[in-house]
Amino acid sequence: MDSSLVLFGQTLAYTLYALAIMAVMGWFGYRVTKQGKGRDIKPALFYTFVGFLVLAGVSLHIITHETIPWKPMDLNRSAIKADKTFSINIANQKFILPAEKMVIKKGETVRFNVTSDDLTYGFGLFRTDNSMVFQMQVLPGYVNDILWRFDKAGAYTIRSTEYSGPKGIGMIEKNAVEVVE
Repeated sequence: MDSSLVLFGQTLAYTLYALAIMAVMGWFGYRVTKQGKGRDIKPALFYTFVGFLVLAGVSLHIITHETIPWKPMDLNRSAIKADKTFSINIANQKFILPAEKMVIKKGETVRFNVTSDDLTYGFGLFRTDNSMVFQMQVLPGYVNDILWRFDKAGAYTIRSTEYSGPKGIGMIEKNAVEVVE
């Protein structure tokens, strides 16, 4: 499942959930402040609505947890063998790539091993519409790797997703990854 589809679905679901919470709280506020008949709210009715919202919220979290596209790969990463591995180094606010363009076949699983010589950086892969595919933090002195299966052909840009000083804003490698059919 594509992360942009997951993001759209989660945005829609959580927006509807927030609107339901606001509607119940608005109804409760209206009923409590209303003059005359109908002012009393039965506790059982109120707690039924609150219980429904809690149940809906927990269910929403469980359902969306199962749609996260990278979850199975993270949970089973010891059993997954990457089709390709790219080693990338970062130093002095500059990505040092293994090739000008890293070419990947659609459907391949790729491991990006990213190291930092000096600062904490981010390593993010972005689509041409500037939406993020994935990102990770890159800490100096640690093994920083991410495993990803590419299911859509296209060109992707690498960007730093962490603040690493004023020069960090220029850490963009346009079309550095190309996924081909």
